[in-house]
Amino acid sequence: MPFFSLLLLSCLDLFYYSTLYNLLLSLRLLKMLDSMKGGALPLSSLNHISLLCRSVEDSLNFYQNVLGFTPIRRPGSLDFDGAWLFKYGIGIHLLQSPDPEAIPRKTEINPKDNHISFQCESMALVEKKLDELNIDYIQQRVEEGGIYVDQLFFHDPDGFMIEICNCDNLPVIPLRGGEQVMVCKRVNLGIMPQQKLAMQYASTEESHITCA
Repeated sequence: MPFFSLLLLSCLDLFYYSTLYNLLLSLRLLKMLDSMKGGALPLSSLNHISLLCRSVEDSLNFYQNVLGFTPIRRPGSLDFDGAWLFKYGIGIHLLQSPDPEAIPRKTEINPKDNHISFQCESMALVEKKLDELNIDYIQQRVEEGGIYVDQLFFHDPDGFMIEICNCDNLPVIPLRGGEQVMVCKRVNLGIMPQQKLAMQYASTEESHITCA
């Protein structure tokens, strides 16, 4: 086959695949735009949370050595002090405050405050580790339909609330149209008699959960 014919076929192939690619790209974009009409943004996952710190060094030590995050490379184009960490499928971006003393100092641990929550496999081991690190925390329990979720709350060095829980005990059930949001009853473990706790644990062991 003459060289000119081969060149022509190559150009036609390139044009065909380029056109097909652009068409598929356009269809994908149209699908994304269509999904946004009257609905939520087309998001895929939570990427990171950003926290303002009195001391990036202190916060880096906390998130690395207490919560187990791994420091990762931070873009060199960022012209302010900070640090990035990643683990559990989420990033933590620490930013040095230009006025550290302006960050409120929190002493009271309030579970209703803004916080981030981490799932764990053993609440007992987490509690033991917090005791070893001399980190103040409070315990609470949420009950819903005979299912119990245990929670531990404590602060990072800047007073941002951290929760550790076994929240996957609760099934995730989307609300149907018009269905009211149910409010869980919160129980403070610090004031509950041990006998009542034992009864609740027994009730949890005997319950059988089915999800529709």
